[in-house]
Amino acid sequence: MRALKLGHAVLRVRSLDVSVPFYRDVLGLTEVARHGGRMVFFSCGDNHHDLALLELGADAPLPEDRQVGLYHLAFKVGDSLDDLRACRDHLAAHGVELDGQSDHRVSQSLYCHDPDGIMIELYVDADPALWRDDPGAVAHIGTLKL
Repeated sequence: MRALKLGHAVLRVRSLDVSVPFYRDVLGLTEVARHGGRMVFFSCGDNHHDLALLELGADAPLPEDRQVGLYHLAFKVGDSLDDLRACRDHLAAHGVELDGQSDHRVSQSLYCHDPDGIMIELYVDADPALWRDDPGAVAHIGTLKL
């Protein structure tokens, strides 16, 4: 047995009313279905769903920095640094603050948090030859200036 790809992720959120607009209107995912008033499914376009949100309620505790579990989700937002700059400007226009930006050599990334504090990475890939020729390049974290 060998896993062929990561199919989708399901995030637990406090409120669908707060989280759905972030993933739909800010990140641009397409809402494809709802289930039982507690789940919403999203697609990036090529898959039946790439992400689902499960509502826990307003009293659910927020994630803590030093606990086992999901560290972040990453979404590809284009193919160039101009696309990444446009993403940065789009986030700012929606009042989403950046928490950082990094040059990973194999990709360049912006970081923010969703309404429940889950870290979101928004990235563009560099030339795939970089990691094909040197798989260790994926572990690089450097400064990115846009």
